[in-house]
Amino acid sequence: MFIRKAPTRNKSDGEAYFTFRLVRAERTGKKVRQLTLLNLGRQFDLPPADWPRLCDRIEALLCGQGGMLPVPEAIEVLAQRYYARLVEGGTGPAAAEPAPPAGQPAPSASKPQPAAPDADFAEVDIASLQLIQPRSVGVEAAGLAAIGWLGIDPILAELGFNGIQRAAAAGSLIGRMAAPGSELATWRWLAERSALGELLGVNFDTTSPMQLYRASDLLVKHRDKIETMLFTNIQDLFGLAVTVTLYDLTNTYFEGTAAGNEKAARGRSKEKRADCPLVTLGLVLDGSGFVRRSKMFAGNVAEGTTLAGMLKGLTAPKGALVIMDAGIATAANIAWLKAQDYRYLVVSRERGRQFDPDQAIDTLTASNETVQLQRVLNEDGTEVRLYCHSTGRDTKETAITGRFVTRFETGLAKLAAGLDKPRAQKKMADIQQRIGRLKEKSRGIGQHYEITVTPDAAGKNAAAITWTKTPVEGSMLTHPGVYCLRSSETTWDAAKLWHTYTMLTDLEAVFRGLKSDLGLHPVFHHNERRTEGHLFITVLAYQLVQTIRHKLKAAGETMSWARLREILSVQQRVTATFRQRDRRTLHVRKTTAAEPALRRIYDTLGIDAAPGGVRKFTM
Repeated sequence: MFIRKAPTRNKSDGEAYFTFRLVRAERTGKKVRQLTLLNLGRQFDLPPADWPRLCDRIEALLCGQGGMLPVPEAIEVLAQRYYARLVEGGTGPAAAEPAPPAGQPAPSASKPQPAAPDADFAEVDIASLQLIQPRSVGVEAAGLAAIGWLGIDPILAELGFNGIQRAAAAGSLIGRMAAPGSELATWRWLAERSALGELLGVNFDTTSPMQLYRASDLLVKHRDKIETMLFTNIQDLFGLAVTVTLYDLTNTYFEGTAAGNEKAARGRSKEKRADCPLVTLGLVLDGSGFVRRSKMFAGNVAEGTTLAGMLKGLTAPKGALVIMDAGIATAANIAWLKAQDYRYLVVSRERGRQFDPDQAIDTLTASNETVQLQRVLNEDGTEVRLYCHSTGRDTKETAITGRFVTRFETGLAKLAAGLDKPRAQKKMADIQQRIGRLKEKSRGIGQHYEITVTPDAAGKNAAAITWTKTPVEGSMLTHPGVYCLRSSETTWDAAKLWHTYTMLTDLEAVFRGLKSDLGLHPVFHHNERRTEGHLFITVLAYQLVQTIRHKLKAAGETMSWARLREILSVQQRVTATFRQRDRRTLHVRKTTAAEPALRRIYDTLGIDAAPGGVRKFTM
């Protein structure tokens, strides 16, 4: 075995260059011919002095030998890579033995069984068995199936993506599903831990991270067309009727200053990362939970200014119902929705709380918690308000206000007690300032107190501090657990309005999934285009996850993606090597058997339980 440097020429532009090949000499009778085992490409930069050591190490691996002398790491990495490619290519896939039908016991090991018609026997030394090159394959198989169901590959081909770019895009999406991280982390996962390259017929270990970045740039460039075509395919796949549109925003933070990104800005972080610049992601979802539109905004964007920009040009039919929270439901946005003939169901921005339990009805949440609903139609009959009282929310808000009440009154008592101490602050201006600071930290509790500071005879120092608690009507203190919804659906009853609104909690779950399961944060890119690519890849990966979960849910499986990923990630592809009696070495690359939980998922989704098949190579 040796490496040959061969001159060649590009047929399209006439460029002359060298390519490198792994070659083996074979004698046939009196003739010797050279057989190319592997094309190493034109970017093979190992020094010629190390070529013999690389070939020796590849031959040792093919013969199942550990090697007598230590090998430099650079040579060992290349040897393992080329060995894996030789075994993956093999002599062609062999048929795998089918599993017994569900419910039928496997053949007994104690009773001899007749050989299958396509059985392939070899006499091997059991002690020589080695299991090498483990690579994950479960999430990869499910992700590729979802890409096929949604027709993503034809979409990208229609938009001008070539084969390498489509493979890089698939690698980025499935990498985000399986091992969320930066594009660089995804590239390492593809090259070192995943069998996705085998399933796609692509050698990710020879690609560069730049190919993933360029694929990201192309995805962003065609974002609108991809989202439109993809959602159309989703509608066709699941037979969805577009009647509800959910809209909300979240933000994610950067690692570093992101000085080169104009949209990176300080704002109110949903993850409490006020120390980092932020970028905002807006999502428009269908009621089934699939993304229809996504867009990146600046980190300090005002939520209420984004609605029209996201919904304009949307293919939602006239009269579609838009559901959104209070941050977006400004008076201007509601007026715009009316003018565009959209219906709406929003969380009201009105500050004063009100609720009459005598006019309310009860309904149950999915967790059997009671919610009281009071439906009030406005005077001209064009809008309905739904005042809601949640027991769970009441308990939470009562605990919050109770904590701040205790903290505020403790602070006032400490100030009052200090007036009798010789070194404590007593000046009227200082006492008023400290009371102001207490109010500032009280989260609005200070508005419920009338505080009187009595000066001494000279009028310079405070002689006493007294206070009276006078709760402001319509506040969290007097109406804990109460919130209000507004809607144009004046014919709906209270229960239908409330249960439709709960779809907005599904959107919150989507954001949690994007962040915790699919690596939306943090963002490591400082370039605006690459940042947008990172967010868009996460959104597309969510579409794949939602497709898988939607299919499973139809069959009664309601597991989270985190749990599904745990089950899928157990399955690996490994290479088993044996030394045969004839002194040759047999290499068999095969996928581990699917365990019961994994088999059930595969069967439900209609996926082959042994992705990648079986490949055999003898040396």
